[in-house]
Amino acid sequence: MAAVKQRLALVAFGGNALLPEDQRGLQEEQVKNAEKAARMMAGIAAKGYGLIIVHGNGPQVGNLLIQQEEAVNRIPPYSLDVCDAMTEGSMGYLLERALTNELRRLSIDRDVATLVSMVLVDKDDPAFAKPTKPVGPFYTEFRARELKRKKKWTMVEDAGRGWRKVVASPKPIDVTAKWVIKDLVQSGRIVIAAGGGGIPVILNGRGLYEGVEAVIDKDYASSLIAREVGVDLFIILTAVDRVCVDFGKPGQKELSEIPVGEAERLLAEGQFPPGSMGPKIRAAIEYIRAGGREVLITDANHLKAALIGRSGTRIVPDSLEIEIPSSAARRNGMEETRSGA
Repeated sequence: MAAVKQRLALVAFGGNALLPEDQRGLQEEQVKNAEKAARMMAGIAAKGYGLIIVHGNGPQVGNLLIQQEEAVNRIPPYSLDVCDAMTEGSMGYLLERALTNELRRLSIDRDVATLVSMVLVDKDDPAFAKPTKPVGPFYTEFRARELKRKKKWTMVEDAGRGWRKVVASPKPIDVTAKWVIKDLVQSGRIVIAAGGGGIPVILNGRGLYEGVEAVIDKDYASSLIAREVGVDLFIILTAVDRVCVDFGKPGQKELSEIPVGEAERLLAEGQFPPGSMGPKIRAAIEYIRAGGREVLITDANHLKAALIGRSGTRIVPDSLEIEIPSSAARRNGMEETRSGA
């Protein structure tokens, strides 16, 4: 009898899972947060999935940049790509230790490995021509002008709070260690990879990798890994338990399942803003259009229920299509309801 192929899952979650806004950022707090995340990840592993974990690092790399600025007169600062690598390692360690311990408590015999990952972007990506992603501390105007002159940084004023550095957010085109990730997860290991979207690198004129000052969206990087490795379930954890249309409006509606064609239409309608749900939906679409089976979007508190179909939003291929009315149709329906039609 042929062996049953292990199902593979990839889980992507934000850096605020380990460093929420309402906490000081103490190491002890982050250890406890990692343990909470580990219990969640172990629950997926307990269901028999091979597992890849991708975490964000926004708050962590921001704090590291602030630390560097405070010590700039004593210790030379690192570039953003090196800071990405540092947070990948430190956050990976906290998650790896917590998850290994949780698996031991559950008597699940699985190894966990953290992989500090380079992610290739196009040096000619249009994002480099217009950096928009703010990173690091706020500066005085004098300091901002000095950094702009000395380091050629792009600096912008941020709503009267000071000046900040902005960098590009290019799309990922390759994960250099994708075959290592695939080999590890297919051999039964749990892999933590591409933290913070990975370390952004380009290929220079000599065909060699070179780090760049940029930020890669972790959801896009996760989608790329999910496609390359061929995972069966792509899980995106966010701040809401279900995706909604007309979010925050009187006609807000939760969606339990969205065929990929409908997701594309709703995205084009502007239902999913670029600064919130938009990248997650686009990442899901890219994964499904490349042959992926299923994307599950939910929050951490509802993940257990979502895995058994009682919460969350699933994005699926068009063969499972369920018609979702357009914005105009939804408005007309609401007007008919109000008029008693």
